[in-house]
Amino acid sequence: LPDTIPCLLSPWSEWSDCSVTCGKGMRTRQRMLKSAAELGDCNEELEQAEKCMLPECPIHCELTEWSQWSECNTSCGKGHMIRTRMIKIEPQFGGAACPETVQRSKCRVRKCLRGAGMEKRRWKEAR
Repeated sequence: LPDTIPCLLSPWSEWSDCSVTCGKGMRTRQRMLKSAAELGDCNEELEQAEKCMLPECPIHCELTEWSQWSECNTSCGKGHMIRTRMIKIEPQFGGAACPETVQRSKCRVRKCLRGAGMEKRRWKEAR
């Protein structure tokens, strides 16, 4: 049997950048076959891949839709009503913070007729 000529290979290239900008990805490196293919089979690997891990990707806050507005909290005169929403996903790794989860709004029900007027009159009479 003729002696097989050892494979002539270039040095490995530098590892490529990670395939992602954050989180888990892959990187590769290559080398070249320098000897002519006719001189025998070369079974050495010419590419390698490995996992790479960059800082975790930011996870942004996610909220549910707003609820319906509540009833006005007074039966007459000025009051307020609220609506709420829930946090579905808390922000992590520098993701966008959650905006407000409660909103208030003024509401006005029909004027209060008696009440205030009556109280004042009684007060005067009592004095």
